[in-house]
Amino acid sequence: MTQALDPTERAVLNGLQGGFPLTERPFRDAGAQLGLTEGELIDCIRRLLARGCLSRFGPLWNAEGLGGAVCLCAMAVPPERFAEVAARVNAHPEVAHNYERNHALNMWFVISSDCPDRIPDVIAAIEAETGLRVLPMPKQREFFVGFRVEV
Repeated sequence: MTQALDPTERAVLNGLQGGFPLTERPFRDAGAQLGLTEGELIDCIRRLLARGCLSRFGPLWNAEGLGGAVCLCAMAVPPERFAEVAARVNAHPEVAHNYERNHALNMWFVISSDCPDRIPDVIAAIEAETGLRVLPMPKQREFFVGFRVEV
């Protein structure tokens, strides 16, 4: 993010965390809650995406609840290759929540698929594309942690 957020952008980012209306016109209804028109909300989200303030805007599906699978993964990526490897990893539609960490395992991401057998295939593809090992950490127990960032 290279520019400061304006008050509308800040309100949108804070107001849409943790929920979005499941209605016939969700952008209209979410916009109304924020004092915006449907078009103003859509335009604001597009600007935030274009500026890199948001990496994506969309639903988070419960893959396991739909018969799929989810796996947390980590990689040790040489710092000089981090951007290149992140781009390759993020190019997989199954990858979400890719974060840099200050640790030997400095890239952490989640693979989510509608087919449990797809997880090893995605891991193998990432390893082949990057030449780096992916450490899968399958879930043993689930915890729900609400996470909200006020901007």
